[in-house]
Amino acid sequence: MSARVDERIAILPLTADAFAPFGEVLEIAGPPDFAFNAGMAQRWAARALPEVTGEGGRVAISLARAEPYRLPLQLDLVERHPLGSQAFMPLSAEPFLVVVAADEGGRPGRPRAFLTNGAQGVNYRRNVWHGVLTPLDRPQDFLIVDRTGPGDNLQEHHFARPWLICTDDA
Repeated sequence: MSARVDERIAILPLTADAFAPFGEVLEIAGPPDFAFNAGMAQRWAARALPEVTGEGGRVAISLARAEPYRLPLQLDLVERHPLGSQAFMPLSAEPFLVVVAADEGGRPGRPRAFLTNGAQGVNYRRNVWHGVLTPLDRPQDFLIVDRTGPGDNLQEHHFARPWLICTDDA
């Protein structure tokens, strides 16, 4: 299977505005919403609101360890979750790759790739096509907030030809 070398996907910096069609960026940015613990802590509240639907669905908090990928990356698979959002927050200050695609009639459109700054996480909205968890340089641990419970909450799409995700200088 050969990559679409004529249709490379450049990796962009992850910003709240650029990622807005797909979900929320989880980061400490701007002024805090309020102080607590007698002023010893600041809170940036409700930066994402988990979505859960379907009979018996509940919000779950999990941990994961993901193995690193190397660039350029051949993207041949994306997935989505119709019954709930899915958030990933790194537990170390390491950037990771975020890949998303708009839905085009039940199938993913052209993917977009973002690079976190090492202090950002993401919340994919329900039904947003996205790539797998993709640390780049070393194994990385993540906090995950998503749906658990009965129902089919995973749809995968395998591209007939993979996309090539690379830095501008690759």
